[in-house]
Amino acid sequence: MTSQSIRDPIQDHLLTPQNSALVIIDYQPIQVTSVASMDRRALVNNIVSVARTAKLYKLPVVLSTVNVKTGANQPTIHQLQELFPGIETFDRTTINAWEDVEFLKAVKATGRKKLIMAALWTEACLTFPALDALQDGYEVYPIIDAVGGTSVEAHRAGLERIYQAGGKPVSWVQLICELQRDWNRKETVPGFAEILFAVEGH
Repeated sequence: MTSQSIRDPIQDHLLTPQNSALVIIDYQPIQVTSVASMDRRALVNNIVSVARTAKLYKLPVVLSTVNVKTGANQPTIHQLQELFPGIETFDRTTINAWEDVEFLKAVKATGRKKLIMAALWTEACLTFPALDALQDGYEVYPIIDAVGGTSVEAHRAGLERIYQAGGKPVSWVQLICELQRDWNRKETVPGFAEILFAVEGH
């Protein structure tokens, strides 16, 4: 059983730790509690698994919130804050994060063209920047089981609009498997197993 030599991790058409970045938008208490398209506890568990995956494979992470500085909203949920202590959060007033100057600079600064995206809600704060990123030549991978909308219909419509524009859906389990790719990459196997088989809520 012999693995192929590792493909160029920058040019690989699949996601690799060297060619992708994670964008997390608006995982704030009011957004989480207003999601009606999936179980909210599962939603939080899944986005935490995504964040832990990004840390394991050392992906650049861009974290954004809306209306915290204006006092109208609370910061990112503590489960994510604890995973990214000290990370800069780009707070905005725009519903579409792509229309915020600092956020856009941060995305461009990653140097990555494959953007793994998660945002609340699907129909607005995920769809709008995803469409803009695709228009600007990025590849966009919405994490379909770590995002949610105000209804099942709103969630589906948002994702369909992204797919029609060229977005590439991914689940969080598919994501971690795609980044790992080969059990011979032993340094990340223990972390992979810990994340994938974590007890719910741990």
